[in-house]
Amino acid sequence: MKHVLGLRCLICGAKYAPSEIDYVCPRHGNDGIVDVVYDYGMIGRQVRASGIPGVGTGGGIWRYRALLPVKADSPAPPLLVGDTPLYPAPRLAAELGLRELWVKDDGRQPSASFKDRASAVAVVKAQEKGAALIATASTGNAAAALACICASVGQPNVIFVPASAPPAKIAQLLVFGSTVLLVDGTYDDAFELCLEACQAFGWYNRNTGYNPYMTEGKKTVVYELCQQLGSRYSIEWGVPDVVVVPVGDGCIIGGVHKGFKDLLALGWIERIPRIVGVQSAGSDYLWQAWSHGEDVLSKPPIVAQTVADSISAGLPRDRIKALAAVQETGGAFVRVPDDQILAAIPTLARGVGVFAEPAAAAAYAGLDQAAKDGVVSAGDRVVVLATGNGLKDIRAAMQVAGTPHHIQPSLAEVRRVLNL
Repeated sequence: MKHVLGLRCLICGAKYAPSEIDYVCPRHGNDGIVDVVYDYGMIGRQVRASGIPGVGTGGGIWRYRALLPVKADSPAPPLLVGDTPLYPAPRLAAELGLRELWVKDDGRQPSASFKDRASAVAVVKAQEKGAALIATASTGNAAAALACICASVGQPNVIFVPASAPPAKIAQLLVFGSTVLLVDGTYDDAFELCLEACQAFGWYNRNTGYNPYMTEGKKTVVYELCQQLGSRYSIEWGVPDVVVVPVGDGCIIGGVHKGFKDLLALGWIERIPRIVGVQSAGSDYLWQAWSHGEDVLSKPPIVAQTVADSISAGLPRDRIKALAAVQETGGAFVRVPDDQILAAIPTLARGVGVFAEPAAAAAYAGLDQAAKDGVVSAGDRVVVLATGNGLKDIRAAMQVAGTPHHIQPSLAEVRRVLNL
């Protein structure tokens, strides 16, 4: 990995070779989040933007291997991760008064979640280290993603999940053959227990906001959408004005920011868009910190409770990267109540054909709120990240989907119900 210069602590700036530390800066304990630093000059000499095949040509995220912290000869898992569609949403754009709106549907991943991007990199990194077992804590999606990718290569794994996770997500874990530990507690409780277990038993730790390589997998969504927009605008790589991201732990929004920084450093794009992070009003730690100018290293955890389980976090683990993503791009955090999140599920489904789980629908609910607040304007080209499929939480969807018409098997009944 000659293109990787090392790992840099986001708190004190200390630099480490990749072989020196596994996850975090030892000066700050579990809060010592580090970032992967690349030699962009070397990458630029080896790879050109025009030389990377377009989305949908095969290879998924591994088309960007030159920008990922993996060895050139490390085998990739066989499942196609990445290459998800970017849909135009003109009707929704018109309703919000926007110039253009696009929806990046990452519910089309193998496990039906954005988190496959990070888990694919986690499995490769774990196998590079010869790890016997991989573990993670999750409210469901990261767990399902890891279980899915591990199953594809026969990699044993242990999953720590709050017992309150939606049954569909737990079913995924069991079907993929994971060892599932349902924790009677919050996501934060499961996270801490996973950290303890990995340290005690020597397991490879996939936890987001702890393992720095998870950001690197998640940033690949930016490469894809820039290529996809480029093809739409008849240029090489296109850039929107705003990207809207649902935020819980903060790793996805941090990955989005990292992806744009990579492309800017390489000279493949000319600017970074404004990044808008969306939180549930019941899990708004980062919104609070951003709004009130609080220090996320000293701000205590909050009590998080939201229907959008995938973005429920009392103490976001990647909070440093998440806050930087908004502050450094001139973006914003917005928060929306659960009823607006649920209402966004049928709005997205009927407006563009994307069935989103609550956390993914939160991004659209947040965009709606951002438009009302003037955070986005009529001239903006906006991309919404839909991070998980609605089939993962049918119970939530059924609250807002409406009810079917129960009829007898006769044409007269059809006429009656449809007023024909």
